[in-house]
Amino acid sequence: MERIESANLDVQQSARAFSSAARWLTEQVGQEFRRETGMWQIHYEMLSWLSEAPEGQLNLTKLARRMGISTSRLSHLVDRAREHGWVERAPNPVDRRIVLVRLTTAGKDALQAAAPLQLACVRSRFLDRLTPAQVEQLREISEALIGCFDQQDEGGSTGSGYTGTSA
Repeated sequence: MERIESANLDVQQSARAFSSAARWLTEQVGQEFRRETGMWQIHYEMLSWLSEAPEGQLNLTKLARRMGISTSRLSHLVDRAREHGWVERAPNPVDRRIVLVRLTTAGKDALQAAAPLQLACVRSRFLDRLTPAQVEQLREISEALIGCFDQQDEGGSTGSGYTGTSA
């Protein structure tokens, strides 16, 4: 019985450490990034996801899952980004009930201008504290977690397998 309790404690401690680190990182990088660029970190993340997607667009639901937020919250973020001219909404040509979020030229320009500052923030607050092997492990773990969400979107299992290129 003691082994099970110890294993559960290890899992709880790992989950708590991950949650705290993710919140801390988001808060610290977000504040510094906003001070330096005037752009919210979450908008930068949204523009980044779109820039990596085929044709610079994703459907609203998939983008929300990749970002780990609700579609309602993403919808508000898209509205704010539209005010800056960074994105536009478009109906899916195959299924007009699906809303696509598309990166605009202004969005690409904003992303390109902010990228060096974002990288500097992430490096100083986060990446420089890890070894290259830890950075690679973190990417693999994060992609496995994101892959679970993508496969749920497709109606598949919840295993890993994220490639970073599915749309």
